[in-house]
Amino acid sequence: MHSALPTVIVLASGRGERFRAAGGSGAKLQAPLVGRTVLEHTLAAVRASGLPWHLEDAGHAGMGDSIAAAVRATAGAAGWLILPGDLPLVQATTLQAVAQALAGTALAAQPWHRGERGHPVGFAAACGPQLAALAGNQGAAPVLRALREAHAVAEIEVDDIGILTDIDTPAELARAEALLAARLSAS
Repeated sequence: MHSALPTVIVLASGRGERFRAAGGSGAKLQAPLVGRTVLEHTLAAVRASGLPWHLEDAGHAGMGDSIAAAVRATAGAAGWLILPGDLPLVQATTLQAVAQALAGTALAAQPWHRGERGHPVGFAAACGPQLAALAGNQGAAPVLRALREAHAVAEIEVDDIGILTDIDTPAELARAEALLAARLSAS
């Protein structure tokens, strides 16, 4: 049992409207990417992290609704890492680093890559009531903003472009494919 570890919440409820509006066909999470779907790549990193996880794919109206439902479904978790399902290049080591940062006094943790904030954002169990009350499209940004103002967010520098590589357009899918192909050829 992983009771001392936070649970990774993989958000897969979105409709992918921006992807289709930009010329993509079908659901972006099911788009092919180097032999797997976008979502399969994301889930592979989550599994490789060794952290407990929950896939939230019930088709909620907004990101806040999805996060709230997932937190309520995993109410006994030691905290949560909120990971959008369209980050197929995120590395398992990054998930572990964010989880580790929550083991200290921080109420939240966010990875950075070359000066840019990314995902997953981690929240300690104490944030459960605020996360479970979220609704709408804004996600957990208001909770994170309040914690940042209280100096309760650990910032983690990672060498992982995957924290920034979300798939909202076919052009971003092509960029992810090039990055993933380069990563695979280097290993």
